[in-house]
Amino acid sequence: PNPFNPKTMISFTLEDAGLTTLTIYNALGQEIMKLIDNEYLEAGEYHSREFDASRLPSGMYISRLQSGSKAQMKKMIFTK
Repeated sequence: PNPFNPKTMISFTLEDAGLTTLTIYNALGQEIMKLIDNEYLEAGEYHSREFDASRLPSGMYISRLQSGSKAQMKKMIFTK
C-alpha cells in the first residue's frame, strides 16, 4: 500500500531469470538499503521483500528493481 506505515511488502515477478537487485533510496537519491543484493531469481515466480522503515523519517522513498538489463523504479510514501 502507498502510503505505508511503518512496513510494506514490495512484490514483483520477473520476465527473465537473472541476477536481481532491489535497492531503496531516499528523496535525495542516497542509497538507504538493499533488500535484494545481486541474487539469482527465477522468472515467472512471485517474489516479495519487506521494507521496514520504522527507523527512518517520514517522506518519499524510491524502490529500484534491476534484473539483467531491465530496471523499474517506484515511488513510496512513508508516513508516521
